[in-house]
Amino acid sequence: MRAVIFDIDGTLLDSVDLHARAWVEAFRHFGVETEEAEVRRQIGKGGDQLMPVFLSEERVARDGEEIETYRSDLFKRAYLDKVRPFPAVRPLFERARKAGLTIALASSGKKDEVAHYQELLGIGDLVDVATSSDDAERSKPHPDILQAAMDKLEGIAPADMIVIGDTPYDAEAARKAGLRTIGFLCGGFPEADLSGSGCVAIYHDPQDLLDGFDSSPLANQ
Repeated sequence: MRAVIFDIDGTLLDSVDLHARAWVEAFRHFGVETEEAEVRRQIGKGGDQLMPVFLSEERVARDGEEIETYRSDLFKRAYLDKVRPFPAVRPLFERARKAGLTIALASSGKKDEVAHYQELLGIGDLVDVATSSDDAERSKPHPDILQAAMDKLEGIAPADMIVIGDTPYDAEAARKAGLRTIGFLCGGFPEADLSGSGCVAIYHDPQDLLDGFDSSPLANQ
């Protein structure tokens, strides 16, 4: 193993519920009522993939960009300061670097959000590559964001990379990119969903993976 590609929301940060609430509020602002639990099951996708679940193709074409802009502004204004890191993210990154791994971030979030999250997590000095929805035409579960990360990880074969994420959409995107996935349960998706999407190993959260690092797929033994 030479590189590990981390998702951020729900994987490194406790932010899934906050994103779901922001989407519910944004949809309501535009006259669309949704259930938070239903929206939550779609978090992990970018807006381009999430909105068509709740809106008609015509509505997405007409209002999608405005809705996404409103939601993004709302999240930054009302929810961003409530996002908290899961325990042991930096120690896990330090352990990965000690094992000789190159570290990449690949998020469906916007570029400025990813930059903010690196600062919040205190991992900026440990990250070699970062990609966001701004680097991709389509968000997860399409593989574009991961492919952008792979392109930046020059000289490393897909067989020597692994993705870590908290949703079936991470695993689906990884599979389409020819990559394996480790699943985290801390984002709230059931273990059966992660197993069914093809995760090769499942851990509760960053601390759990750190504790079991030496027997994990990340260990170079």
